[in-house]
Amino acid sequence: MPVPPSISGTSVDDAQHDDPWVADYIHECAVVRQLSKHTVNNYRRQLLGIRSMLELSDWRELGIEQCKRVLHLGHQRGLSARSINLQLTVLRNFCQFLVKQKHLASNPAKNVHSVKQNKPLPKQLNVDEMGMLLEFKRDDFIGLRDKAMLELMYGCGLRLSELTSLNLHDIEEHSQQGQTLRVSGKGNKQRMIPVGRKAAQALGAYLKLRTQYSGLDDDNALFLSKQKRRLSNRQVANRLEHWAKQQTLYQQISPHTLRHSFATHVLESSNDLRGVQELLGHANLSTTQVYTHLNFQHLSDVYDKAHPRAKKK
Repeated sequence: MPVPPSISGTSVDDAQHDDPWVADYIHECAVVRQLSKHTVNNYRRQLLGIRSMLELSDWRELGIEQCKRVLHLGHQRGLSARSINLQLTVLRNFCQFLVKQKHLASNPAKNVHSVKQNKPLPKQLNVDEMGMLLEFKRDDFIGLRDKAMLELMYGCGLRLSELTSLNLHDIEEHSQQGQTLRVSGKGNKQRMIPVGRKAAQALGAYLKLRTQYSGLDDDNALFLSKQKRRLSNRQVANRLEHWAKQQTLYQQISPHTLRHSFATHVLESSNDLRGVQELLGHANLSTTQVYTHLNFQHLSDVYDKAHPRAKKK
């Protein structure tokens, strides 16, 4: 294996071809681990950026002090604790890969501690605000499409990438269960999610007009643009922003807000953390547990308002 040359002064896109070890790791992430394209591209940028930042001519020069320097330089550049920790995590996993490939004797990033960070609770809309967002009525293609998209994102707790990757055949009809949705999540892991009544109604109205688009390159895509192509993540985010303003919701709303709202509302009603984990497609229960804090806030508010010993004078 040739020694990877220095990439200082070159762009990340150009440099990726000059670093066979990074290329091998990216191949492992994309093909073996089947991570999403977005995640793989992010890992590549992070690794080549770190190498350029540390001015390494060979990854075997990397030691504990250089790994700690990643944290120091991140602080100097004004990066958030989350961004710095992401760099360290990617570097740590990459070094472990190099150890497995016998390029490194040990992982120099293994014992470098992450930066302490406060975990902000996810933002969500309450039930009334969610109802306000979704109570728009349009009978044209764009209006029906947007209604179906938003109802499905909130009704099924979808990630943005999961929504835009949906195909027509992912909708299944069952005599007893009604409609279900086959969703491909992170790592191409599939899960089945029931489609609620409101989402099913909105989806049905949209599909009546969707049938006129046949014989297209993206014929299987569930949600199409005006140009009859599969909608991009950015287009969906823009449409959500449009409807938030249209429905006079004066706050910043992202597609993930709808997913957080779904999780919070289901957990508040059911207290079934495992069920919410399955619906969200979280690999680890610890990822879902952040919503228990939101649930506690809700219960705390109820307590403060209802209990005679908690009421403030």
